[in-house]
Amino acid sequence: MSQRPNIIYFNPDQMRADLLGCYGHPLALTPNFDRLAREGTRFDQCHVQHSVCTPSRCSFMTGWYPHVRGHRTLWHMLQPDEPNTLRYLKQAGYAVHWIGKNDLLAPGAFTDSVTRVHDWQWIEGGRRDIFPPQDAGYQSFLYGPAPGHMTDWFQMDQAVEILRAHRPGDAPFMLFLPFILPHCPFTCPQPWYDMVDPAALPPLRPADLRDKPAFHRLIRQYRRLAEVDERTLRKLRAVYLGMIAYVDTILGRLLTALDETGLAASTTVFAFSDHGEWAGDYGLVEKWPSALDDCLTRIPLVVRTPGGRAGQVVTTPTECFDIMPTTLELAGVTCRHTHFARSMLPQLAGAPGDADRAVFAEGGYDRHEPHCFEGVAGGFEDVSDPNGIYYPKVRQQQEHPESVCRCTMIRTATQKLVHRPGDISELYDLASDPQELTNLHGRAQQAGVQQQLERRLLDWYVHTSDVVPWTRESRGFPQPLPSTGHTPNMRTGTP
Repeated sequence: MSQRPNIIYFNPDQMRADLLGCYGHPLALTPNFDRLAREGTRFDQCHVQHSVCTPSRCSFMTGWYPHVRGHRTLWHMLQPDEPNTLRYLKQAGYAVHWIGKNDLLAPGAFTDSVTRVHDWQWIEGGRRDIFPPQDAGYQSFLYGPAPGHMTDWFQMDQAVEILRAHRPGDAPFMLFLPFILPHCPFTCPQPWYDMVDPAALPPLRPADLRDKPAFHRLIRQYRRLAEVDERTLRKLRAVYLGMIAYVDTILGRLLTALDETGLAASTTVFAFSDHGEWAGDYGLVEKWPSALDDCLTRIPLVVRTPGGRAGQVVTTPTECFDIMPTTLELAGVTCRHTHFARSMLPQLAGAPGDADRAVFAEGGYDRHEPHCFEGVAGGFEDVSDPNGIYYPKVRQQQEHPESVCRCTMIRTATQKLVHRPGDISELYDLASDPQELTNLHGRAQQAGVQQQLERRLLDWYVHTSDVVPWTRESRGFPQPLPSTGHTPNMRTGTP
């Protein structure tokens, strides 16, 4: 068997960190995430580089921030000429299996990056909504229980088959499992749907806070969330916890298969999400391209690797795209492009993280790029379709483009600044206000802290504004010249 480890990315969509047991939630039902954390390393403050699916995934597969190459929308994916972790691994001899949805690669990029894309089918959850029919499907995304197992369950069947078919001497494998849940709408099968009692939940973060960006108010207006009572929001949160428990059960099936095949000793498992979810906090649901609250940027990241330290907890800030150089280093693959991520291998072996590190995220669009906004006719979600579950969202973006303006976040262990030129900027003292309830931006007593973070943010932009290709081109002319067929005189520049 090759000494290179097999690698698995277990990548649920829209899972926030603070609702898992190993991250401290009192009602979480996540024994398999908790087990993985006991056997590996849990990164307590891992933050994504964007709060929407595709941009975040483009970042964690390249080590680039979204602004580096403009990957900031749902439909501008990685191109064949751009680097990505899967491509590196395939070129190094890994069998790269993809089981799940695609929010990452342009169609032309699959050939060089993926050995096999496994068949899958979207299996809709039951739409037995608790709301009257005129509200069904778009008010709060809260649906009734699904009538049976959902897509992710059957996709795990395929992943388990790959593990059971693996034999000594086979090429090492990479399983990329970009699963759907716990992405809204909020539904899952029984008994998970009703596992958590809404009355037992801790309080949600309140709505209608002062000095929040305008999109808070507009989302509640367009989704009519002001008409949703506290009972509904708490049920929504309880179902979201049930969805996380369902995903945890699916993870358990993966861990069992690794144990039963003996592959656990030679396989590195990364369990992490692409971004979080409001799930009722601030009176909101889903996420927003220019929202950078901790419940959207802070994700679970747990890594178990052969020879790694068991039970390690890294409390210092970490960026999600750090998984890219970590994966390549584990696989013995040399990275051949400029990136801004840091290998986590020292932390997996027991070293502490960098207490002075800041993490960065960004989002939103500018008015000069109307093709980026959701709701463009013929685009990902057509604003002309009032029956679409995202209709309120795309309508808001088209009617209030300022509410999805560009923004950038810098977050240290104790402070957070969100610079938002087209809307309200934010500043939080996370030590005293971890739920981000009191916006301190612009207050005189915080001027020194704000100025320091702004300067650090500017320095970050200067250092990461672009990447220079590793190959250098000749300054000469093509030989022969296209128009004449003659070889140029390199001294005079003439034929």
